[in-house]
Amino acid sequence: MNNEPRTIPVLTQLARHRSARWGLGVIAVLVIAALVGPLLSSYGCVEQLDIVNLKNAPPSWSHPFGTDQYSRDVLTRVLCGARISLAVATLAVLLSTTLGTAYGLVAGYAGGNVDHTMMRILDGFLSIPRVLLLIAVLTLWHPVPLAGLIVLLGVTGWFNVSRLVRAETMSARKLEYVAAARALGATDGRILWRHLLPNVAGPVIVAATLAVGNVIALEAGLSYLGVGAPAPTASWGSIFFEGVEFFAGNWWVVLFPGIAIVATVLAFNVLGDALRDVLDPRQLHASVPLPERMTLEQPSA
Repeated sequence: MNNEPRTIPVLTQLARHRSARWGLGVIAVLVIAALVGPLLSSYGCVEQLDIVNLKNAPPSWSHPFGTDQYSRDVLTRVLCGARISLAVATLAVLLSTTLGTAYGLVAGYAGGNVDHTMMRILDGFLSIPRVLLLIAVLTLWHPVPLAGLIVLLGVTGWFNVSRLVRAETMSARKLEYVAAARALGATDGRILWRHLLPNVAGPVIVAATLAVGNVIALEAGLSYLGVGAPAPTASWGSIFFEGVEFFAGNWWVVLFPGIAIVATVLAFNVLGDALRDVLDPRQLHASVPLPERMTLEQPSA
């Protein structure tokens, strides 16, 4: 009989991972709330209900999260803000991951002077603080449309991903299956796409998951500084920014978007750590309890 251990499917490992279940559960709730919540709300995202009588109204049955200084329903704005914050972070990470993966694959596979030149260019990009660069650009280009904000967050966030992909590619290009593909006449493009890209997909997925939480926090910080999502667009950072000036009298405007930011960032970080445990082959058996691990191996005849 075959004495090699059976590989546990990734989804099965995630289902067994307690932290992964918690992170996925929180993210699923947030996504559903972002998609469905504003449609079920009786109020609009920027609707001013009664600027005189409902200004800074505390939480109540009709307004569970209260209202802000413009008499807008905070619960509705938090739900609408979930759409903006999650969409901006997801699209920006997709862009940065694509750029970083392509750059790292080419540098790691080419090697030599090409790799040296590309890494020196990358070192130059890394020497510029990302937050200061974003603040400078967004201050000069204000107000920035959401599409522009996504592009800026994406093109300034791919540097670390490219270094990770380059290291993985340089290690994988020396393996036998790459040499065999080259001997069979496979082109460089086919080797990169069909052989090396799947090999680096695991670390890239982990990095992208962790990056979503970081970009959500970064977007919230930029909106808090007034250079993020343009008013009156409801993002968690802009809601927080608009309420912090009146924090003593309407603490609820700051509290609820703040909880949403913390919960979302924590959920993506926890999920990223769980994915790192699951996708790392060296931890495949270490993450399985000993009794279950013993049943995964079939003794030889």
